[in-house]
Amino acid sequence: MSYDAIVLAGGAARRLGGADKPALSVGGRALLDRVLDACPDARTTVVVGGRRPTARPVHWTREDPPGGGPVAALEAGLRQTTAELVLVLSADLPFLDRDTVRALLAAPARPGTDAADGADGALLRDPDGRDQPLVAAYRAEPLRREIALLAAEHGTLTGLPLRALTAELDLARVTSRPLASFDCDTWDDLAAARARIREHGSVLEQWITAVKSELGIDLPVDTKTLLDLARDAAHGVARPAAPLTTFLVGYAAAHAAATGADPAQAVAEASRKAADLALRWADEAAADSAEQNGSG
Repeated sequence: MSYDAIVLAGGAARRLGGADKPALSVGGRALLDRVLDACPDARTTVVVGGRRPTARPVHWTREDPPGGGPVAALEAGLRQTTAELVLVLSADLPFLDRDTVRALLAAPARPGTDAADGADGALLRDPDGRDQPLVAAYRAEPLRREIALLAAEHGTLTGLPLRALTAELDLARVTSRPLASFDCDTWDDLAAARARIREHGSVLEQWITAVKSELGIDLPVDTKTLLDLARDAAHGVARPAAPLTTFLVGYAAAHAAATGADPAQAVAEASRKAADLALRWADEAAADSAEQNGSG
């Protein structure tokens, strides 16, 4: 699905004491980078705000004058896009995921949505029933039309609330996953996000996602297979063999992928071979031990 993405990364962050909110980190990654990771296949990604380092290349722009509010910032970003479908996101969503983005992009005009037909786009509805216009996918033509009408009516876009724009659009609603719409407006929000990312049930998934982003790779990871391999290597050979074995499996999989193999299958095959070897190693050691005990 072809789309452009606009990420709003300006704002005064008054409840954060004026901190550079998009640069604040959750799980070792800047909030802005976490949002950018949710839309890696955007044809063009425009960030509206002050320039800062990002994990992947983006286009930068600012509303004029800076600090003009979300509608003015959205209009500035829209001027840099050409796709018929535009994903609009705020830069403070630590748990936004690619599945949510795909659901938003697919929702306009889809049967069964809450709006009559969602002809103008779709926005996220959080678990409390509140609409999130900065987690949304809009059709560019009606978005440009309504922004132009607002500018003509008010003489400026500066200071206008987003509801003045979205109230005139026919939008479908996509129900949010529990954390997809969680945003960081305060220091307490940031602390809560950092605590949530380390919860037992999600820490491995969050860590793997962060490592893949840091290394610039996009590969499905069969966590159970790799953990089972590490266990077999640790128990059947020696504890330090676990990380070394998983490293070698990764290297072997990368080498296989470079020759044309499917990366996920290459990981699975390398893991299987290494696990079989670890089990044979353990069986051999167990047989030797039994023989020695019998001789004694």
